[in-house]
Amino acid sequence: MARARLHAALGEPARLAIVDRLLLGDASPSEIGREVGLSSNLLAHHVKLLEQAGVVERSRSEGDHRRTYLRLKPGALAGLAPQGLRAAPRVVFVCTHNSARSQLAAALWKRRSTVPAASAGTRPAKRVHPLAAAVAGEYGLSLSDARTWHINEVLRSEDLVVAVCDNAHEQLASRVADRLHWSVPDPARLGTPDAFESAARDLADRVDRLAPAVHHPAAGPPERGGD
Repeated sequence: MARARLHAALGEPARLAIVDRLLLGDASPSEIGREVGLSSNLLAHHVKLLEQAGVVERSRSEGDHRRTYLRLKPGALAGLAPQGLRAAPRVVFVCTHNSARSQLAAALWKRRSTVPAASAGTRPAKRVHPLAAAVAGEYGLSLSDARTWHINEVLRSEDLVVAVCDNAHEQLASRVADRLHWSVPDPARLGTPDAFESAARDLADRVDRLAPAVHHPAAGPPERGGD
């Protein structure tokens, strides 16, 4: 029954367009409406059906609390990520302090993709959070030599920017128009190992979805099909 609901939800072109957009990153309802060309009433109808099918969920912004973001539920569409849709010479993951989420995302990306990655913060902390380093170790990654960077020290005009927190996404609105957004809760607010493990799982799932959709301009998009 759940499988039938999923196929029914994805069988309508407007809902499929919403899901295709959310595969790459989160977005507010107004952002989605503009990008896929739907009125607010029609968008609300389609989003409700996607929520009922267990595909989409909402989260409240940790920055501007008046905002909500739509996001795909983890694992809801395993294996359905689009292939080779974005060309970028480098991916830069940005959060506020560059001490946890962006560092973890960049480390996970480097293991998953051949496209180079970096991380930065809008207000970088003095060091990487020790619990971020600890959870990275659980994934076989090391942040022992990582340092924090300000976005001004890192960002290049051709980079694909992925804001991994609400504050960074909202702060970058006037500076980086073409960016992706992952609404990952700040684990440092709770400061527990469980919070950092939850953030790492969320980031790993998102990296797995996005990596197949990004290719280096020099390499060209991957061919579909084959043996």
